[in-house]
Amino acid sequence: MRISTTIFLTDETVTPVRLARELEQRGFGGLYLPHTHIPVSRRTPYPMGGELPREYGRTLDPFVALGQAAAVTERLALGTGITLVAQHDPIDLAKQAATLDHLSGGRFTLGVGYGWNVEEAADHGVDWPTRRDRVRDRMALMRALWADEPAGYAGAFGSVQPSEAHPKPVQRPRGPVNGPRTLIGGGAGPKLFTHIAQYADGWLPIGGGGLTESLPKLRAAWEEAGRDPKGLQVVPYAVLPSPGKLAHYAELGIEEVVLQLPPADEPEVLRTLDAYAAYL
Repeated sequence: MRISTTIFLTDETVTPVRLARELEQRGFGGLYLPHTHIPVSRRTPYPMGGELPREYGRTLDPFVALGQAAAVTERLALGTGITLVAQHDPIDLAKQAATLDHLSGGRFTLGVGYGWNVEEAADHGVDWPTRRDRVRDRMALMRALWADEPAGYAGAFGSVQPSEAHPKPVQRPRGPVNGPRTLIGGGAGPKLFTHIAQYADGWLPIGGGGLTESLPKLRAAWEEAGRDPKGLQVVPYAVLPSPGKLAHYAELGIEEVVLQLPPADEPEVLRTLDAYAAYL
């Protein structure tokens, strides 16, 4: 099982360069970074309860930070955890993702999410009930730009003419999916599992709870869509580890887990990596 990590990198934490080097030297599998921008309003409550943690308002841009990480590593996988695709211009996002995958030699994972904060989405002009359909639409537009030959796309929320769009992602098409490895985050349910089967490589379940009950349903939706059962990837995300938890994941056939690092300075983060080394 590959042991990857995620962290809220901010202007107050360890830097992307120092963390990426330490992760690769220690044998960790990857680094995933979250998205940016959070309104001060708490009309939408923080899903975990209580006050919103300070780091939510101070995160670095994940693509810039991952670009730094790519430049100082050779093997470390790099991902977003997550990108709120509905809140991005899809032409610009397709270019960012393809460039990072190209420059890193195919190490990029696009973690896709729908979001939890209504006010945040509104700032980006996203009508909340449409966000899942917008994500699906924008992913289709991005796949057109990632195609080997110029391809256009016309959807309900956007369109693009057949275009020259380089660089292309290093990762090759698999089933209905092309472009960087794509994992969708979100709570278990029929709609989510249908979308995963339609346009992703797998699921990024936050916390990793309830997988014993959820995985058979996801696998059923995956196979109903005609996808290769061996191709489904499930990556528990932002996990606080224990030996029993990781053993359970292994029994379920999970090949990668993403452990949560504290949003802290370099000494504290390195102490946590020392503790997590027991799971490598």
